[in-house]
Amino acid sequence: MKLQESTENYLETILMLSRKGRVRSVDVANELDFSRPSVSVAMKKLRESDMIEMDSDGFISLTKNGYEIANSMYERHMLISNWLISIGVDKKTALDDACRMEHVISEESFLAIKKLAEV
Repeated sequence: MKLQESTENYLETILMLSRKGRVRSVDVANELDFSRPSVSVAMKKLRESDMIEMDSDGFISLTKNGYEIANSMYERHMLISNWLISIGVDKKTALDDACRMEHVISEESFLAIKKLAEV
């Protein structure tokens, strides 16, 4: 099942923020520079899709399914951005491009880049 890019971005952002501590919707809104109401709607959809859980204090955690998707996006982002930097692309450009590429690249192409990058 192909997810929307926004769903993948939310999950990846939750993963990255959770590595620094506990995550609330406001943290996601601040990180992505989105409005709180927009993030609230997205979090509801992610809960309904069993990708996140939210405790009674409003702290968000990824479910197993949500974690797998987030981790996959994060791996793609890191590998693609580092590979682009290694071939001479400016860091900011590489990070921006990787953010877009990670959502549209096929698994076959990603694995080929991964193999090439590991050499």
